Amino acid sequence: MSDSEKPSRPPLVLVANDQEWSARSLESILGPHGYAVLRAYTGRQTIDLARSAQPDVIIVDARLPDIDGLEVCRTLREDPRIAAHTPIIVTNSGASDRARVLAAYQAGAWEYCSQPYDGELLMHKLDSFVRAKLEMDRVRDESLLDQITGLYNARGLARRAREIGAEANRHHNSLACVVISADAGPDGVSDDGLHQLAAQVATHFGGVFRKTGRLSDAFGRLGQQEFAIIAPATEAKGAERLVQRLQESLAREPLPLENGADRRLTIRAGYCAVPDFAESSVDAVEMLLRAATALRQLRADGGESTIRAFDEPSLRFVQ
Repeated sequence: MSDSEKPSRPPLVLVANDQEWSARSLESILGPHGYAVLRAYTGRQTIDLARSAQPDVIIVDARLPDIDGLEVCRTLREDPRIAAHTPIIVTNSGASDRARVLAAYQAGAWEYCSQPYDGELLMHKLDSFVRAKLEMDRVRDESLLDQITGLYNARGLARRAREIGAEANRHHNSLACVVISADAGPDGVSDDGLHQLAAQVATHFGGVFRKTGRLSDAFGRLGQQEFAIIAPATEAKGAERLVQRLQESLAREPLPLENGADRRLTIRAGYCAVPDFAESSVDAVEMLLRAATALRQLRADGGESTIRAFDEPSLRFVQ
């Protein structure tokens, strides 16, 4: 990698291999080329470190002591916490037949390497993979869209709030901002399952909203299971009706699970609404923050309430 192409920090490579001599061979190639190396010795440790450290490249030996390397690769590819554009390289200390190589690519590997390594060739490939990965990271960070759902992310929602607020200001229209939490419930679900479930909830909730919401509304994802709606020409009663329509739609369309069962989503919402945005003392981004505050207050209060306005001392119920 040329000096002009080198990132501001050393790219991090997670090497998963319980054979010390093989792992050290890789480290002797990676270190002099400016790569930082993180070691894992089992499949389980590889998965945990990949989630916590978010490496730029993952190199997995095909024969780990607890979980087959291809299964580790497949698990990482299916995990929403691991960026889909993170390169995964599968290595093998012995001879591999064509079926094994094809299986590695089918599991999501970008490359399959057998020992002994051709260090120069490996580094050229790795440099290309890292450039692509870091460029995708940059595009994702600058994007206005959530990578899992395709909805607006927090940055996109803030921009749309300013745009919709400017339009409401010109025409003295009402404006409402609603922040909603969608929960599928943790009953009997492991920690890993909860992360998978959060991605399913986000995708399903987004699909239901597209059917329920108006074209003029801006809808986005703020957190794992937290969403926001910017609704022009909408006052307080309209915000409550919007939440009620979502509840009714989600009751008709429960979340389908992989085991064939259905799970009903439970939602709670906080909102902030003004009848004439031109006369409001806060901007649209601040309204989003106030709606999120109302939701947090609702959660803290507990009880059976499902919606709360920012400026209301008492709770309102949506039946």
